[in-house]
Amino acid sequence: MSQKASEADLALDRDLFMRKLLRNLSGTLEDVVGLDAAEGYVSTVGGQIGDWIDDAYRQALGKKELGRKEVAEVCVDLKARIGGDFYLISADEDKLVFGNRRCPFGEMVKGRTSLCMMTSNVFGRISADNLGYARVELEETIARGDPGCRVVVHLKPQEDLQPDEREYYRLPKSVFDDE
Repeated sequence: MSQKASEADLALDRDLFMRKLLRNLSGTLEDVVGLDAAEGYVSTVGGQIGDWIDDAYRQALGKKELGRKEVAEVCVDLKARIGGDFYLISADEDKLVFGNRRCPFGEMVKGRTSLCMMTSNVFGRISADNLGYARVELEETIARGDPGCRVVVHLKPQEDLQPDEREYYRLPKSVFDDE
């Protein structure tokens, strides 16, 4: 007796499909336009997502603006909601340092460093729009083969921006509107 497709035992659901889609899309971008341009494309989307998430948390928390502690809590919470395992290592007036044991993209992130721009931009956008400025440094990433991630969100500008750091400034709320 032959089995129906709907009865087949295979690992296919919306989450896996979306992660595969993003992995293949980012890989194609990296191969066709290069890593820097692929990071640029993912950064643009990350900025839009960061703005959307920031608005959602501000509304849910009834706040016009989030403080440093709340920004850190939001970054950890949003990653938990999408399957990551981020945690706050330290926080002071100069920086927020996060660790991560599990990427929301799962194993699909390995070798796709452009996808890390989602974290950089979401953390950077939320931090800058609430605190005025952010410089995000991806010290370690699962995508590059590290066992976990270490993300530093610097809250004060410096002149010696490193090549692997991205700066974010407070933007008017209309910049990323979906209209």
